[in-house]
Amino acid sequence: MAPSIYLINPKPDFPTYYSAEVFGAWAQKPAILIADLAVTAVAAMAPRNFHVTLCDENVTPVDFNSPADFIGITGKVSQWERMKAIAREFREKRGKIVLMGGPNVSLSPEAARPHCDILVRGEAEDISAQLFADLASGSWRSEYVGTKPDLRSCPQPRWDLYPNQRTFLGTVQTSRGCPFECEFCDVIQYLGRKQRQVVSSQVLSELDRLYELGYRRVFLADDNFTVERSKAKELLDALRSWNRARPAGHVHFTTQVSIDAARDDELLRMCAEAGLVQVFIGIETPNLESLRETKKRQNLKRDLRGDVERFLEFGISVNAGMIVGFDADEHDIFDRQFEFAMSTPIPLFSLGALVASAATPLYDRLARAGRLAGREDGSAGVPAAPWETNIVPAGMSRDQLLEGARNLCNSLYAPAAFGERVLRYIRLFGARRDPGREAAMMDLSRMRDVDVEGMALLSQLSTLSREDRLMWGRVRAALNRRPELTELVVPLMIQYLQVRFMYQQAGVSRAMSAA
Repeated sequence: MAPSIYLINPKPDFPTYYSAEVFGAWAQKPAILIADLAVTAVAAMAPRNFHVTLCDENVTPVDFNSPADFIGITGKVSQWERMKAIAREFREKRGKIVLMGGPNVSLSPEAARPHCDILVRGEAEDISAQLFADLASGSWRSEYVGTKPDLRSCPQPRWDLYPNQRTFLGTVQTSRGCPFECEFCDVIQYLGRKQRQVVSSQVLSELDRLYELGYRRVFLADDNFTVERSKAKELLDALRSWNRARPAGHVHFTTQVSIDAARDDELLRMCAEAGLVQVFIGIETPNLESLRETKKRQNLKRDLRGDVERFLEFGISVNAGMIVGFDADEHDIFDRQFEFAMSTPIPLFSLGALVASAATPLYDRLARAGRLAGREDGSAGVPAAPWETNIVPAGMSRDQLLEGARNLCNSLYAPAAFGERVLRYIRLFGARRDPGREAAMMDLSRMRDVDVEGMALLSQLSTLSREDRLMWGRVRAALNRRPELTELVVPLMIQYLQVRFMYQQAGVSRAMSAA
């Protein structure tokens, strides 16, 4: 009988800014915002003599009665508690052999070892043949350590095994690694500072497959898509040609970039022509001392607000990350962050208190200073909820930091404040787009079930509060004047509902903890 493996992407320990628990709660049909690349990539590494099944727990429950010989669990730090619970259920009650891998396990191997039979650290491409051969022969080792593979040799992910109909955005990886050295970021600890790119032909081949599966929105998984300008432009040129040739509608792309991309008009024009409609930028803070402290040098000597507006001129919207709790932050940082955010056309911010992730320079520095709140299992102690932290701040008490973060989050996502930023976004969204591209009107004939359900979910806005009804009314009036932006604004509104749901759950959790 052929050996078999069941690969699991656990649900996060707590709702996040970029998950979609609101679908399961309000529409009673679970969904996920971005397709998980990890389980499909590992599935592609399995040899033909292996029987492979997948589970994305965000969409379907884990089958604890799976007959598979081996159970593979991957995940980030935001999934750690759930990863342990799943491993415990399979090992202790089912007697299964459990493998653990992914970013969190790789960065905190000592914390992971007691919870699995086989630990896979780092990137698995170069070691996968030996790993699967050992599993098949029954002579596996307790630990395998990956390398920094040449991405040109990566197999195409097994999207044929994935629940694509419950996913908003497909995923294609375009590079790994980042040359910057932000103190709080664990990307360079896991993937390195030397960026390794996938060649354009691989990207287009994977896009062909996702297009066949019905995806019309794709996340280009890249820690900094534009940092290598010449290679980014080469890929963008290929994406533009590919997108223009699509017979059943163009694809909208999203990715992550740094703010300094705003200085390159040719780059922005090529992004727009390729179909890039949204980017995530780690703005972090308007406090220059905090940027210097955390070595976020690429954000210094920049007009952050003006740079954001520059993206919009080219028809590219910006979502942003914001952090409070740097050592240089004082009590006024919450007001400063709010004022900055409200001066921008950025509808969506993922924001919270500073967290020290395992293996980062920040974690090491605060550990030496005795300023970390760890967990009993020895893991990094990174909290799951949005208003928590594992650090002891320098410029204020821990309670002041957490209370300030809660108030900032709720203030920025108050209906009137969110609506004001959406209206500014609609007003400033520019026309410097590819003139050959179709208008971004909603086309119901091309929408998958999950997209239609997302539209229906907007009816929940009328049930939240009078303020939400007023905000949505103003946004719809603005869209009546610019209907070509509807397809871009609707996903923003759905993510707003997810954020409001997340904050509601965080409030309930906090109240239960205090009871």
